[in-house]
Amino acid sequence: MKLRSDWAPLEEIVPAEIFRAEVRAWARRIGVEPKEIRLRPMKRKWGSCSTAGRLTFSVELLRQPAEVRRRVIVEELLHLKVPNHGKLFRALLKAYLAEER
Repeated sequence: MKLRSDWAPLEEIVPAEIFRAEVRAWARRIGVEPKEIRLRPMKRKWGSCSTAGRLTFSVELLRQPAEVRRRVIVEELLHLKVPNHGKLFRALLKAYLAEER
């Protein structure tokens, strides 16, 4: 039996609602409240955070391993607390991701 090129096993694809639940769980853990969580095609990046508190994630992130999703989610949520990539941002990112190991 030949597999279609656009097919992937279920374990390799996270449904959008499961992904949004992951984002909400991390938001509670970090202590932030995103105004909106969007998924859409993005050509150049995995995610973004607007100054209005809207998080946008690439739909391709749904096909990435949990570790990649986790890092992108935490990075974007941290921007609700720290709007840049300075020392504080990097320290918080490292601390949150270290909790998961």
